[in-house]
Amino acid sequence: MKIVSKAKLLRGAIARGCVVMPGAFNAATARLIERCGFSAVYISGAGLANATAGVPDIGLLTLSEVSQLAGYIADAVSIPALADADTGFGGAENVARTVRTFERIGLAGMHLEDQEFPKRCGHLTGKTLVPVDEMSQKLRAAVSARRDKDFLIVARTDARAVEGLDSAVQRAKAYLEAGADAIFPEALQSAGEFRNFARKVRAPLMANMTEFGKSPFRPSASAGGS
Repeated sequence: MKIVSKAKLLRGAIARGCVVMPGAFNAATARLIERCGFSAVYISGAGLANATAGVPDIGLLTLSEVSQLAGYIADAVSIPALADADTGFGGAENVARTVRTFERIGLAGMHLEDQEFPKRCGHLTGKTLVPVDEMSQKLRAAVSARRDKDFLIVARTDARAVEGLDSAVQRAKAYLEAGADAIFPEALQSAGEFRNFARKVRAPLMANMTEFGKSPFRPSASAGGS
């Protein structure tokens, strides 16, 4: 019997439509998410930092710490898990190592952001961005490093709050050219902005909706559960 990788399962779910991924900060919450019928789980970088380590979401956790915690989550559930890789824990070489590590612990994918280090939570003010070329170099390193072609590389751009929506669109297009599989336009501020972005960026899109965030909550028919 052929075993389908969790990365392939996640890609299949995305191909079929909207995938709702509740955030987990430990294995117990991930199991609850799976029991409620969701088809994937999101491993929140803020959740790991805040709930597990008691520190703010500014990139304080190391690759070793994140991979250990994320590995517990990935191993505890049968559904795919996508993890927050912040800024990749360093330069392009560090990003490549992150991909190989995340694959090894059983994650289905990760997202990488274009903030300068130290990063900030995407829905807070005071963010700064790296140049497009620097982020593109990281993405190319990520794509080249993966051994499973289905491992999902999501490029997150925080440009909406720093440079405006048009810049976010242009950055997204550059990141797709660099090899990203999907785009995470962080902190879009209305349903209209999501529609506008989706018309201009022809790729799977990720949205982050929190109780304190700038993005409005949107219902989904595929939310899972009963």
